[in-house]
Amino acid sequence: MTPALEAILRGVVARALEGAPPSHDLAHVERVLRTAERLSEREGADRDVCRASALLHELVSLPKNHPDSARSGDLCAEEAARVLRGAGAAERLVVRVAAAIRDHGFSKGVVPDSLEGKILQDADRLDAIGAIGVARCVATAAEMGSRLYHPGDPLARARALDDKAYALDHFERKLFRIPALLHTSSARALADERVAFMRAFVAQLGREVAFDP
Repeated sequence: MTPALEAILRGVVARALEGAPPSHDLAHVERVLRTAERLSEREGADRDVCRASALLHELVSLPKNHPDSARSGDLCAEEAARVLRGAGAAERLVVRVAAAIRDHGFSKGVVPDSLEGKILQDADRLDAIGAIGVARCVATAAEMGSRLYHPGDPLARARALDDKAYALDHFERKLFRIPALLHTSSARALADERVAFMRAFVAQLGREVAFDP
């Protein structure tokens, strides 16, 4: 990817994400980009595809409680292809980036075909765990109008998990599962420390709200 093409893509992304919520803002894109670069080097993937797909993977991101949220990846892939073609990118790059973006979302439940798609999915999922994952989970709860935890049973010992209502439930329902869903050994190595932090966070929160886990 040439510096000129990257500059165009960065400009498009900056404009598209102006005013975006902190859970899916430009800072999130930059973190995913850095992680994707790191994974691509370790796994021997196409760096240009990984970088372009990471830069463009949030061009369309419907809220988690939107009825069509599962279509975000498809819509984003279409928009990414349009942007890349408009910027004069090679068709091979357009096709591979669009494919990686199309399948990267968690809610779609698809395993990407390409290594680059797997790396984008891994990089995006890594940003959902660890300290930044805790911060993003709380931010998303605020965006959705959810509570931080169930006041009577924060750790869901005697109730069904409901992560639409309670942010803490999202840890057990989804986030703690992420390491087992990662594709690359490089990503899994990074995930272990992040999930350990989150488990310590839950334990500390349990003590602070007087429900020792």
